[in-house]
Amino acid sequence: MAGQQRVYRQRIRSTQSLKKIFRAMELIAASRIGKARARVEAASPYARAITRAVSAVATHADVEHPLTTERSGVSRVAVLVVTADRGMAGAYSASVLREAERLVEQLREEGKDPVLYVTGRRGVSYYSFRHRPMAASWTGSSDAPSVETAREIADTLLDAFLTDDEGTMVGELHVVHTQFVNMVTQVPRVVRMLPLEIVEGVAEKGTEPLPLYDFEPSPEAVLDALLPRYVQSRIYSFLLQAAASELAARQRAMHTATENAEDLIRMYTRLANQARQAEITQEISEIVSGADALAAS
Repeated sequence: MAGQQRVYRQRIRSTQSLKKIFRAMELIAASRIGKARARVEAASPYARAITRAVSAVATHADVEHPLTTERSGVSRVAVLVVTADRGMAGAYSASVLREAERLVEQLREEGKDPVLYVTGRRGVSYYSFRHRPMAASWTGSSDAPSVETAREIADTLLDAFLTDDEGTMVGELHVVHTQFVNMVTQVPRVVRMLPLEIVEGVAEKGTEPLPLYDFEPSPEAVLDALLPRYVQSRIYSFLLQAAASELAARQRAMHTATENAEDLIRMYTRLANQARQAEITQEISEIVSGADALAAS
């Protein structure tokens, strides 16, 4: 009985230590989620403005640009997978990887050759363990992405799309990331980025029409300047959405883990008390038995 008590007490102490860790991680995620959501909201006006400008050029200028033109005869397709650097966030990274696997399988069924570009250590570890080649990877800033990281990713993907090297060129770019809806809901999402399909800024019936523009020096030059910035802003927006989703998922997962730890502590405490009561009962029985034996002798 004493051995059982020691086992239960040890489990209680270890579970209490885990509870403190889970609680600390929950509080850290809760303190960061507000800033992450603010960054998503702060980046939205720029994204809307540049989308509107690109839509205006595409609408009022009848020009073809490499980033808006379908590339025939190219089977390679770039897939950017946005995952987390750390775990302890429930099914956040697993959901993204599952969606990426579904997209890769679909592309292969269409006769295309997916090329993986991965952000986050969880995604890099997943594909490395399965010996799946990656064209490029970025780690270290999944919960607080920077503009520099987004620019580097955008430049790498644009170079792969615009190159004339048949061994490295890609004909499409798909992004798999998690869209932040609210603190409870985060949805894995697939977006085709290249060739660009600019529809967000097109005026709809009953809304304010797009203004007319004069393009200097030419519509082609304006597109050359705007489209790379547009791609960068979209990728940065995806990274910010993923960061907010990661923190929300981690806060929720750590809150659940803390509650589970409390349930385990209550269960182990009850079992330890039962073991202690059984030990006391046994000791009393032994004392009574000994006294009876002495009295009988």
